[in-house]
Amino acid sequence: MIKKTMVIAAAALLGSSFAFAGDVARGKEKSAACAACHGADGNSPAPAFPRIGGQHEDYLLQSLLSYKNGSRKNAIMAAQVGALSKQDMADLAAYFASQGGPLVSRR
Repeated sequence: MIKKTMVIAAAALLGSSFAFAGDVARGKEKSAACAACHGADGNSPAPAFPRIGGQHEDYLLQSLLSYKNGSRKNAIMAAQVGALSKQDMADLAAYFASQGGPLVSRR
């Protein structure tokens, strides 16, 4: 019984992570509003706006979710994510993560 419960729990966890896998192409389609501040590829030349191009996808998604649930405070971002679904946010995160940026990844 415990083994069966563990298998079901593992499947649920894996299934939920794949359900919101971001789609780069759909993210690009949804990115117009983001580009106004962050730039088309997420690399805003304006120092007031974070460069999100090339940022880690999971970090971007978590940030968007945090703005939406209010645990991260920014009135502009809260308004921007208000109408987005979790899938929309995953798509945007995938798109901006796929862009070049100033981040250097460790290997």
